Amino acid sequence: MNIHPTAIIDSGAKVPASCTVGPYCVIGAGVEVGERCRLASHVVVEGPTKIGVDNSFFPFSAIGMAPQDISYRGEPTRLEIGDHNEIRECVTISRGTLKGGGVTRVGDHVLIMAYAHIGHDSVIGDHCMLVNGATLGGHVTVEEWAVVGALCPVHQYVRIGAHAYVGGGTTITQDVLPFSMTSAARNTHAYGMNKVGLERRGFSAERIRRIHHAYKTLLASKMNTSQALEKLKGKTDRGEDVDMLIRFIEASERGVIK
Repeated sequence: MNIHPTAIIDSGAKVPASCTVGPYCVIGAGVEVGERCRLASHVVVEGPTKIGVDNSFFPFSAIGMAPQDISYRGEPTRLEIGDHNEIRECVTISRGTLKGGGVTRVGDHVLIMAYAHIGHDSVIGDHCMLVNGATLGGHVTVEEWAVVGALCPVHQYVRIGAHAYVGGGTTITQDVLPFSMTSAARNTHAYGMNKVGLERRGFSAERIRRIHHAYKTLLASKMNTSQALEKLKGKTDRGEDVDMLIRFIEASERGVIK
């Protein structure tokens, strides 16, 4: 067994010899770890928790901790994690509560990215992905192959259907349809030139004037982007900053925010 000397493993935990337990990891009583699991460093696992085979836990993840529920009084609820999962930095996964059935479950082949949270009594299906900062309240169900985007808060008792994709930054308060692409409206605009920032970086008044004129052409005229570019390229005194702006827009593959 590859266990770092600074790791602490309770005598009531079961950790096979094929596992790797890195520096400053803590594995508590009632934890059962499957074969070939890897705990990088500073990972904390509390029980009762059962973990399958070939799982990777990255630094500062907190697994099987007590539920964040004011009604919880220390009852022996559980967390069950399947096989071949990747649980990244600072992920938190809570055990269940008695009122919610007592078990939080994570399936197989799930990728849980940094800072994601899985609340008590939630069920995560196989092949799901929770992107950085996705936050699941208690009693959430995420069905197989669904993706919850970055920084998405998901309300308690919500279901996210199989193969659904939830766009980043979307607040979910109702069930998400299977196979759907669901996202908050993205009314994002460029509101003009970053004049204060450019002045702080020592841009001259003439450079700022030229950039400002270019932005008026791009944003305040009634021309589309292609027409605005042609007008800008027709200016002989546009300067290197406007040239850089033109090159940036022309190289864009996804379009630019205006």
